[in-house]
Amino acid sequence: MLALWIILGLVALVLLFLVVLYNRLIRLRNGAQNAWAQVDVQLRRRHDLIPNLVETVKGYAAHERGTFDEVTQARTAAQNAQGPAEQGPAENILSQALGKLFAVAEAYPQLRATENFQQLQAQLAETEDKIQASRQVYNNTVLNYNNAIQTVPSNIVAGALGFQPREFFEVGDEAAREAPQVKF
Repeated sequence: MLALWIILGLVALVLLFLVVLYNRLIRLRNGAQNAWAQVDVQLRRRHDLIPNLVETVKGYAAHERGTFDEVTQARTAAQNAQGPAEQGPAENILSQALGKLFAVAEAYPQLRATENFQQLQAQLAETEDKIQASRQVYNNTVLNYNNAIQTVPSNIVAGALGFQPREFFEVGDEAAREAPQVKF
């Protein structure tokens, strides 16, 4: 009889341990999803600012049609990207296109002096900072999640229940690691 109680106690402890591990993995996975949502919010904010910026510059530099088209196409590609693996390269291209747009704007001192352009410039710089902070939080959360599903003993539960590693949100090329220069 005592052996039965000991076995039942051990089974209960193992089950409790598995439930605790499972709940931890769920919290980490949900944290990674939430962190990506925060990155996505900042990227959408950036994408929303770009048309206003393009229209402001267009008023002063109408002959720079190729630059405007490039920014618009890069913005569309970035908006349509799904997940960190696609979003990183798309955002790099968008950052490069924005750099060209700001280079065009440098040639127009009266544009740089307008309040609208200065506000858009400040909002974009603020958004770039928020994107970087959100990326860092996301990558830290993904690191914790990936570590949990790849280390013993939680890797056993994670493997049995189909938990998959998440991708980091990485900036591919060194030039894109810096926010676009928006100082005039």
